[in-house]
Amino acid sequence: MKQVATLLVALFSFCGFSQNNNFAVNLIPDNLKQNANAVVRLERINVDVSSQRSVTIKRYRVVTVLNEYGLSATSAGEARNVRSIGAVIYNAAGEEIKKLRRKDFREYSASEGYEITDDRYTVLNYTPTTYPFTIAYESEIGDSNTAFLPQWDPSGQMFVSVEKAIMTVTAAPELKLKYKECNFAALPITKEEHANRISFSASGIEAFKAEQFSPSMEKFMPRVLFGLDKFYLEGVDGHAETWEQFSSWLYSTMLVGSDVLSTETVEKIKGLVGGEKDPIKKAKIIYQYVQDKCRYVSIQLGIGGWKPMRAKDVDRLGYGDCKALTNYTRTLLEAVGVPSYYAVIYGGTERQDLQSDFVSMQGNHIILAIPNGEKLVWLECTSQTIPFAFLGNFTDDRLALLVKPSGGGLVRTTSYSEIENLQFTKGNYSVTPEGAIVGTIERQSYGLQYNDRYSLTQTPAEDLNDYYKKSLHINNLKIKKTSLVNDKEKPELKENILIEAAAYAVEGGGRLIFPINAYNQNVSVPVRYRTRNNPFEISVGFTDRDEVTINLPEGFNVEAMPEKQHFSDKFGEYSSECIVLSDHQLLYKRTLAYKEGAYDKADYENFRKFTEQIAKADNSKLVLLKSKL
Repeated sequence: MKQVATLLVALFSFCGFSQNNNFAVNLIPDNLKQNANAVVRLERINVDVSSQRSVTIKRYRVVTVLNEYGLSATSAGEARNVRSIGAVIYNAAGEEIKKLRRKDFREYSASEGYEITDDRYTVLNYTPTTYPFTIAYESEIGDSNTAFLPQWDPSGQMFVSVEKAIMTVTAAPELKLKYKECNFAALPITKEEHANRISFSASGIEAFKAEQFSPSMEKFMPRVLFGLDKFYLEGVDGHAETWEQFSSWLYSTMLVGSDVLSTETVEKIKGLVGGEKDPIKKAKIIYQYVQDKCRYVSIQLGIGGWKPMRAKDVDRLGYGDCKALTNYTRTLLEAVGVPSYYAVIYGGTERQDLQSDFVSMQGNHIILAIPNGEKLVWLECTSQTIPFAFLGNFTDDRLALLVKPSGGGLVRTTSYSEIENLQFTKGNYSVTPEGAIVGTIERQSYGLQYNDRYSLTQTPAEDLNDYYKKSLHINNLKIKKTSLVNDKEKPELKENILIEAAAYAVEGGGRLIFPINAYNQNVSVPVRYRTRNNPFEISVGFTDRDEVTINLPEGFNVEAMPEKQHFSDKFGEYSSECIVLSDHQLLYKRTLAYKEGAYDKADYENFRKFTEQIAKADNSKLVLLKSKL
């Protein structure tokens, strides 16, 4: 489907358009057009923090959009107070074709069905009539909130090149401006530092192509984080130089007073727990109560973007966001004598740590931690289906800040090894003389493999059948019956699938030839790149174990079967073997393990060959020869 060619730009810097630059497309160096859908001709950001309660952000940004896929490179949005705004559109020759002023922009609320917010965005809707074109815009924002300063990431996104990018931050000396440089080895960056002011610039950044298994760009491309030791957030002054101080500030400003429940609710919860003494068992009862009672809705009203809704309001309304539901669960646990800690974290399938050496307002999600001896039991409070004490790939294995009255520190959430991320398949199939198969698959999934699959229990039957047809890679497949059991105690997902498929085996010359691995073939091999540009990662390690019994048809004997295989690399390990149980029955055993890790681009071709070797082994054929009468 073609991308809708509508430019949605939320602009936030200062208007003037005094620049006399020539934005003709033919002036862009050829190397910056290569692999590029858009080119940032110039971006200049000036951030001035004049006091703890005042920040001004001015931006001038010029982007040449080469094709419709480059439209997203023009967007730059933030829900802040726009003082002035404007834009100019140029054609390919660099000639002005349209000027847009404040009246041409539209304000709208960010509220959606799952979100309650008072955020408003200033938006330009522009539909280009031809490509390429250039948009230059300036705007100025003024805000009292200084807890968040924009970061600088000149490379921006894939398929976008940059001619010139500059960011300058100035702050009053008493606020103690700080910054952190990340991944500066990747590109030449110029830094100029003066009293109370820091400036970074970069030029001639070529567009990066998206490549398979690439990590997120923030893991390998330059960026700079900025912050203040003294800041202001929606009516609250803050001061923190250590994570312990920051934790204490969060507790006193965000949590104090939010943990009140009605007497009726407290008595109800105590009755629900009854005589249970074990704190973790109490917590499990409370967690199920919250899952049954509450649903997730994002709340972004004023400081509500950071301060949780009061527990008694969540109790009354039956909904809340991650902050509200976590705080509500914390308050219920407190009512039955179970201590727990509100915890700030980055949520997302791309793991991201809080920066341990850079104290600032970080994170985008809240979870709960319950002390249990020397360990912590982690709870994801926004899901109505996830098991107690289980973290999926949205919050696993990353640093979180425990929020405590006396100050908490950074701790790492639960991680799951490749051994724990296990999928065990035990099955059988019978081959008919015509080459069809009928069989049963029994599969158990654990760890993050469980996380990937437990939602299948809520999938409609027709969609579930389609899912199995796509994932099993068997032609002519029919799903005869499915049975799924989600054991949240372990947690474990059990799948039982009855299948049949005509013409699974190829017939010819009195022989039946077919892949012996019917139920778990690894068919995908990463793309070969003539020149690999990006590093790569195996983001999740896992193990697959398979044991499948194969019943051979009467009147056929084994003419050839796959040899036993075993090979390994730093990326993982593979083994398979075929065991003769009787003249007409074989046992196929297979183990595949991938190891989580980050790797240099120089290792990519070896990784690709490793996966190619797996795919070849998984496609090994069994040959049956029809017996002579």
